[in-house]
Amino acid sequence: RAAYDQYGHDAFRQGGMGGAQGFGDFAGGFSDIFEEFFGGGFGSSSRQRGPQRGSDLRYNMSITLKEAYEGKKSQIRIPSYIACDLCSGTGSADKAGPSTCSTCGGQGKVRSTQGFFSIERPCPTCAGEGSSIKNPCLKCSGSGKLKKQKTISVSIPSGVDTGTRIRIPGEGEAGERGAGNGDLYIFINVQKDSFFIREDDGIFCRIPVSMVTAILGGEIKVPTIEGKKAILKIPPGTQSSQNFRLKGKGMSILKQSRRGDMYIEINVEIPVNLSKKQKELLRQFENEGGINRAHSPKSQSFLNKIKEAWSEFK
Repeated sequence: RAAYDQYGHDAFRQGGMGGAQGFGDFAGGFSDIFEEFFGGGFGSSSRQRGPQRGSDLRYNMSITLKEAYEGKKSQIRIPSYIACDLCSGTGSADKAGPSTCSTCGGQGKVRSTQGFFSIERPCPTCAGEGSSIKNPCLKCSGSGKLKKQKTISVSIPSGVDTGTRIRIPGEGEAGERGAGNGDLYIFINVQKDSFFIREDDGIFCRIPVSMVTAILGGEIKVPTIEGKKAILKIPPGTQSSQNFRLKGKGMSILKQSRRGDMYIEINVEIPVNLSKKQKELLRQFENEGGINRAHSPKSQSFLNKIKEAWSEFK
């Protein structure tokens, strides 16, 4: 009714303004649907595939904790596709590269009409590339690349941890016929250390200390992650499992100049294989002082708790 009011009888005549406008909207809607699901349809647009960029590569690298602290420069060998040296990656024997496909005119698609529908399909001549090699290179069969082991120099920054990903642009597989290379991604795994334990930017370790040093106090040398030694002062009366911190002696922090801290847990070592005289001296020490609040605060506190617990059952 609206079409008749606007155009009269011309709205229903073939080629009339109303009919053309309505069919155009109808075709445009179906064009979007066919383009989305089938890559073709009523629309005039077509996407040319062209040479594809090379694939990205992944390399898993295992390093020691010290290498993670210091950083590491290394050379790795990976299987990859590289540009053909005979045709310089063009894929053609004369190095002229691909020429526009005569079948699709470089569009990569051909259109066929079947009644009411117009369907687009990938060009059978160039397989949707939009171009083809007339004189393929004999070494790479026209692909422009060859499979080969290649050696790459990599630099691992200090402070990396397990799961760190390092991207090296352009060191992936070569692209098709001169297209860009992919990237190389290195995934880091830091091995467990026999002495140090890492937690984020902190370094933890356990150091044995003699009973005499723990009682009287003193100084001990502590190994650090960089391979040097630091001096740690042990105060008199240090207990086993007591913790100390050495500021700035921990792990390197990625992309920063500062370091974390080092945490040391003291393990008071009980002497073994004592001589008769040593045993007598220890008994003499025990008899002179006994277990009292001044000498053994933890033991005294434990005994007090036991007494309180026993009193409840009386």
